[in-house]
Amino acid sequence: MGLMMRWIGHGSFMLETSMGRVIFLDPWLDGNPASTMKLKDITKADIVCVTHGHVDHLGDSIEIVRKTGAVFVSTPEICFFAQKKGIPLGGKDGGICALNIGGSAIIRGVEVIMTNAVHTSDIMISEVEETVGSGACGFILVSEDGIRVYFAGDTGVFSDMEIIGRLYSPHVAIMPVGGKYNMGIREAAYASHLIRPDAFIPMHYGTFPDQRADIRALSELLKYLAPATKLIVLKPGESVSYP
Repeated sequence: MGLMMRWIGHGSFMLETSMGRVIFLDPWLDGNPASTMKLKDITKADIVCVTHGHVDHLGDSIEIVRKTGAVFVSTPEICFFAQKKGIPLGGKDGGICALNIGGSAIIRGVEVIMTNAVHTSDIMISEVEETVGSGACGFILVSEDGIRVYFAGDTGVFSDMEIIGRLYSPHVAIMPVGGKYNMGIREAAYASHLIRPDAFIPMHYGTFPDQRADIRALSELLKYLAPATKLIVLKPGESVSYP
């Protein structure tokens, strides 16, 4: 039993289940200044989840799916965009699996549940090209042996995070702390209070000068707001296993 979680850098993660399933979450590789993992390094992926269409989250997801035959999971709008880029309709056996808020699917033995997120988004193809807005989401992922991870994507704190905590009881929450475009440390600490995971891994900070985070201050806030939650601080490229 166990789940490996690797912070690729910025808002991107890779998970590997005990059964060997490889899951990419918002994989931004080649243009990501924090990432040492590049698209050419990817040889295997089973599921690729995208929370929204900003270029630092849509990233290299479509290219990874083309390269590996992974299942592409996102909102209907982003899935339609992926289809226009040549990813076929499908589902658990490959191609596109569109979900919407509250929807779920079991894909290659892993349950993927789409949750709400509070964030604005168009589908950004590049810094100068974008298309229709598609909103944003988060994901609950449940491994074959029942380990539950909440991947928040880009979001502000919202009261229904308490429902996410009560409904899914995630063991691990991966949430942004960089401020400016999403939660800062105060909001993320309060989100941990609402969700009450066993462990919290901060992300989406330190990549750019305007998105820093005082992790020591975050640790102090967690001691007060969510004392039962363990803070796990990774550097880009580092990984941790749960449990």
